[in-house]
Amino acid sequence: MSNSTPTVTVIIHMSIATKRGDDGTTALLFNKRVPKTHPRVMTYGRIDELTSAIGLCRAHSDQPATKELLLSVQKQLINYMGELATDDADQARYLEKYGDQAISKAMIDHLTDLVTEKEKDIQFKGWSFPGDTLADAFFDSARTTCRRAERGVVALKESGATVRLELVQYLNRLADLLWLLGREHTDS
Repeated sequence: MSNSTPTVTVIIHMSIATKRGDDGTTALLFNKRVPKTHPRVMTYGRIDELTSAIGLCRAHSDQPATKELLLSVQKQLINYMGELATDDADQARYLEKYGDQAISKAMIDHLTDLVTEKEKDIQFKGWSFPGDTLADAFFDSARTTCRRAERGVVALKESGATVRLELVQYLNRLADLLWLLGREHTDS
C-alpha cells in the first residue's frame, strides 16, 4: 500500500458568456471599456475575420508546408489583434509586456522573402479569377479580407490613433503572399 497523497483535479468552469458586453461595450486590453463600434474594436475585428479566412485556406490546402506557414501567420495575427486592442494611452505598456511577440520588421522581411521566392515559380498570366479550385477560392477570399483589414488599419492610423507602420506593412505583404498561395492551389 502506498503512502502517497491522492491527486485531486479541480476543474473550474468559466462561461464564454460573461454578459459584460450586454450594454454594447467591450474591453480593450488592460480593461478600458469602449463601445463595440469603437474604431479599435472594428479594426481588430477585421483581423479576426482574416484569421478565420486563413483557417479556411489552411483547412483546404493539401500542402503541409503551406499549412504550417498559415498556422504561424494565424498565431502572429493573435498578437496583432492584441496590439490593436490596446488604447493609445496603454501602447507603451503593451510593448513593454508583449513587445517580443509584436509584429516586427523581421516578420515582414520573412513574408517579403516568401513572396520573392514564390514569384520565381509563378507565371503571371494576367488577371486571376477565383474558383479554379476550392482552395484557390479560399485563398483569394482571404486576400480580399486581408486588404479590407489593411484599409481598416490605415483608416485607424489616419484617425490619429497610435498604429505602428509595421502593422500596415505586414498586412500589405501578407495579401501579396495570399495571392501567390492561391495561384499555387489552382489546377492550371
